[in-house]
Amino acid sequence: MLKILYLVPNLADPAVARRVDMLRLGGAQIHVAGFRRAGTAVPTLDVATYLELDQTFDARFAQRLLATAKAMSGARQWASRLPRPDLIIARNLEMLGLANRLRAFWPEQPPIVYECLDIHRLMLREDAIGRAMRGAERHWSKQAALLLTSSPAFSRNYFDLHGSLPTEVVENKVIWDGGERGSNPALTAKTTGPLRIGWFGALRCARSLEALGSLADAMDGDVEMVLRGRPALTEFNDFNAIVAGQEHLRFAGPYRNPDDLAAIYSDVHLAWAIDFFEEGQNSKWLLPNRLYEGCLHGAVPVALAGTETAAFLERRGIGIVLPDIAPQTLRTMLGGLTRERLVQLAGAVAAQDTARFAVNTTDCVALVNKLAGLLAAPTRLTEAA
Repeated sequence: MLKILYLVPNLADPAVARRVDMLRLGGAQIHVAGFRRAGTAVPTLDVATYLELDQTFDARFAQRLLATAKAMSGARQWASRLPRPDLIIARNLEMLGLANRLRAFWPEQPPIVYECLDIHRLMLREDAIGRAMRGAERHWSKQAALLLTSSPAFSRNYFDLHGSLPTEVVENKVIWDGGERGSNPALTAKTTGPLRIGWFGALRCARSLEALGSLADAMDGDVEMVLRGRPALTEFNDFNAIVAGQEHLRFAGPYRNPDDLAAIYSDVHLAWAIDFFEEGQNSKWLLPNRLYEGCLHGAVPVALAGTETAAFLERRGIGIVLPDIAPQTLRTMLGGLTRERLVQLAGAVAAQDTARFAVNTTDCVALVNKLAGLLAAPTRLTEAA
């Protein structure tokens, strides 16, 4: 059984739990170490070893770096609590540096996989800070055997330009066992009530919240916004006050992933898949979790033209692609949807092959087998040096 040490910057991130589940279903034994965001509950992860190094805070990158530096300086002590892994997966840049530090502690040095699912805005700056960040990434990547990323646009627009490792694109698909698939309410008989638009997951885009609230106000009850997930409160002036002041916009709190996905997405007609967080960069290139979750369970995705998400939808002939999110555009293209058009859009999503949005145990095994094939990587790296 392949023993994987998974180093993560936020142990409470639901995406970490999904990756752990994927690796575990693929036949690997997982040992996890990393940091937990302050204010979050200790996660329940199905792992052989759980090691929490410290707590960190949202939107405080300098504090995260200091916590990582502290973990590096004391690594020899806490690493003794871990078995020697066959492979280390480092999620994000600071964990890649930590992986380099740990690797040297074992005589038979395990290969490193760099998992990067977002390109932080600091990495894209053209000043001394940006150059230093990219320099650190290049330096630490020399010891890595593979890059895992979630969108081909990350490779095209960043990694290929700055010297890329061999790359494996693992999209943010839902781990799905073939159980019940959610259905769009437009496809059920005698559907009544307002058009419901769902914005689920990591809520971090102030422009989206403003646009959705304005549309709901303008449609005066004909459109309802439903928000669920984890709001990044640092990205909004006052998230709770904004939501409380909107008659036709409601925040329904967090949800369980994947347990609640079918229920929450089949309760809405459209799934908002637009994000202006780090506009023109990361938000333009990513393929978000909500894209796959919504499509799997019947919600019609709404994307912004010129993004990788829009290209994904256009290749498959599904969803709604907006040229912008101006008030008149939203009123016309979303508020003006007829029932007939909505049924047509929902039917196109429902007709898609679920493999485009979900992975099963066979896919998980294939990923773990791919990782197991890297075990000769340290020898190749040594010879190259």
